[in-house]
Amino acid sequence: MPEKRNIAVAIILSIVTFGIYDLIWFVKMTNEVNTITENKNDTSGGMALFLTFITFGLYGFYWAYKMGEKLDRYEDKHESRALLYLLLEVFGLGIVTFCLVQDCLNNIIERG
Repeated sequence: MPEKRNIAVAIILSIVTFGIYDLIWFVKMTNEVNTITENKNDTSGGMALFLTFITFGLYGFYWAYKMGEKLDRYEDKHESRALLYLLLEVFGLGIVTFCLVQDCLNNIIERG
């Protein structure tokens, strides 16, 4: 079951742990988006993290785009979070992508 997270606490934990919490957050968010959007056979959080490491971060761009695409499709919106998330990654604002994905997950969880 997806977990509602306080975004401010997640950012603070990411800073205090020198980015280690980011890795945990990344894995959990990926798995939760796959669960909510019923894409359980998509790349797991652990595998996405592994692919990001072995591609020296390039997979992270693809990950951001796919997260936006899945959430857009799930909410049946025509906004294009995918492009926004990709651009944020390109400009080195991955933490903002994490916050936006988590905010979307939190909103989905609240609506039940």
